[in-house]
Amino acid sequence: METKRKSLPMHQNACAFDGYSVTKLLKETSTIRSLLTKRATLEILFPLCCTTEPVRHKQFKQSLKGISSKTLATRLSELVSEGILERRTFTEIPPRVEYNLTKKGQELIESITDLLEWMQKWSKK
Repeated sequence: METKRKSLPMHQNACAFDGYSVTKLLKETSTIRSLLTKRATLEILFPLCCTTEPVRHKQFKQSLKGISSKTLATRLSELVSEGILERRTFTEIPPRVEYNLTKKGQELIESITDLLEWMQKWSKK
């Protein structure tokens, strides 16, 4: 005997995802989750959202206790390749490298902040 599945009711604001398939949304969700849940990613991004000044590798290293230099370098490189951070190198001795949030990175931080506010609103106190 075959049973029919009931479809889930659509939220009234679901139109924000018009043109998207569930498969595409899940893939994009997986991509952003993979990036954001890696060790040190949020710890790198949040200090940058609080300043317009560039942050140097050395400053990250000092503020991120317990994060290896290799992990920090890998994460910074990933964030640059995703277009979230901008990396500037200076031909000085010793070499100087600075990082800034890109527009894409600023929008990401705003979205994360909105999510944190939502969590605070609905968390049990």
